[in-house]
Amino acid sequence: MKIPVVCESFDEIRRDKKYYVDKTELIYELLSSTGNKVTVFIRPRRFGKTMMLSMMESFFSIQKGNCRDLFDGLNIMKHEAFCAEWMNQYPVLSLTLKGIEGLSFEEAYEILQVKLSEICITHLELLKSPNVAETDKNTFSRLMEKKADIAKIKDSLKTIMRMMASVYEKPVILLIDEYDIPLTKASEQNTDENQFYAKMSNVIWGMFDAAMKGNRYLKFAVVTGCLRITKESIFTETNNFTFYSVLDNKFSRYFGFTQDEVNRMLAEGNLESKAGAIRSWYDGYLIGNTPVYCPWDVANYLSALLEDPTAKPKNYWKNTSHNRILRIFLERTDFDVSDKFEMLMNGGTIRQKISDELTYDTLHETEEHLWGMLLMRGYLTKTKPDAENETVDLKIPNMEISNTFKETVVAYFRDSLASDRSKQMALMKALWDGDEETASRVMTDILFETISYDDYHENYYHAFLTEITSGLEYVVKSNQENGLGRSCIDARDKYEKRGMILEAKKSNKEEDMEKDALEGKQQIIEKEYLRGFTGYDSVICYGISFFQKKALVRKLTF
Repeated sequence: MKIPVVCESFDEIRRDKKYYVDKTELIYELLSSTGNKVTVFIRPRRFGKTMMLSMMESFFSIQKGNCRDLFDGLNIMKHEAFCAEWMNQYPVLSLTLKGIEGLSFEEAYEILQVKLSEICITHLELLKSPNVAETDKNTFSRLMEKKADIAKIKDSLKTIMRMMASVYEKPVILLIDEYDIPLTKASEQNTDENQFYAKMSNVIWGMFDAAMKGNRYLKFAVVTGCLRITKESIFTETNNFTFYSVLDNKFSRYFGFTQDEVNRMLAEGNLESKAGAIRSWYDGYLIGNTPVYCPWDVANYLSALLEDPTAKPKNYWKNTSHNRILRIFLERTDFDVSDKFEMLMNGGTIRQKISDELTYDTLHETEEHLWGMLLMRGYLTKTKPDAENETVDLKIPNMEISNTFKETVVAYFRDSLASDRSKQMALMKALWDGDEETASRVMTDILFETISYDDYHENYYHAFLTEITSGLEYVVKSNQENGLGRSCIDARDKYEKRGMILEAKKSNKEEDMEKDALEGKQQIIEKEYLRGFTGYDSVICYGISFFQKKALVRKLTF
């Protein structure tokens, strides 16, 4: 069993006999049940959009010749008359806008030129045909040499489609992957001075306008993206575009893995014992009315398990630039989402007005749009089927995304402390001075400014103490081995030869805080944590109890 992870080529997967989750029925359903001229699928990243378009290209492309062997045994082959009519019968133009990003319009525009040049190189046969007009051949050559002006770039897709139609004497099927990436990146880097978004949208919408509005060389188009962007786009100016987002039930089972599909994969790999871990880490999405897993994560983890059956689930969304959207939320000062973040991170749901029609000029301006972005990008999911109105219940889908939220919140808290150390320094001064009351008050103030998670578990308070005591001139260690056990927080000021031990306890009710703080003090004595501070002039010790967002600090007196 070979699980494709990096590969997004349908041809390669099928020829190399790698495992393929059959989504070919999408083609039949799309063409037999809709009359869409342009279909736009809005799905989170890593939900199979690129693979779907690659599969479509192999099915429709007349340039590829007979690809029947690639589809043997797949669901689409049950429709014999349909396959005879459509399989490898039409010219296909495929374009991905992945990677078209940069710090400036000029940099992104250059990458777009490279993409178009690569397409031309792929279709060099068009230059050899006597049926193609010389003017189109000249434009094609300039596109290939990256010498075309903006007017020709805007008309590039239509030009290539016209050439294809002349050669193959049939209209062209157009496939565009991740249409919104150049616009999203331009929006993130946009300023009044550089006008990055205005320049990029002018080019991208110009290309789409020429290729998909009133173009007689177009058979139909399928476009994918993560967001539905309406303002300043051709999507608002024509009625031949049909959108399907995570809120829509139609086509919902074709992106992501269903439970049955995951069960079959586990059975084939003899990995049924891992079903629970995969479910808790990578399941939880509701697309339309269909529960699905994130396919990227399932494929990655199954691949890891086939190499090492003891492999643990991990966060495959980690360290991606797309996670910046969570920081945008937290950094807002015009509205406060901390209470909703806490509710979500502690396994709860929030009820929120949502729209799947977003505009870049207001993309980050309203709380409603920001929640919509988190839903469309897969950081949240709706909780109930048939929730297709504007107000839906939202939750974090699984452990992987929950960890992404937590890591983002911790990093934001750490950065906030680094940018304003006044309370952190006041706290440490109070602790070094033995001032219990000031330390309790300042620590409580800091807690009120943070976002809690894990429903105030002891691990949360442990992490909180680690963050607020770190980053100054002290050496701070968590779970440091001392004496007969491991102390919660071990802080050392080597210049002054002084040390500090903090032992944290979680209280179940506010009236227990005094008792629990004393228990923390007693643990320091019983575990002989002071034995790890040989050579220090002084060591100050505290038991600290927490109840929700309150802290009580009590000093150990010898």
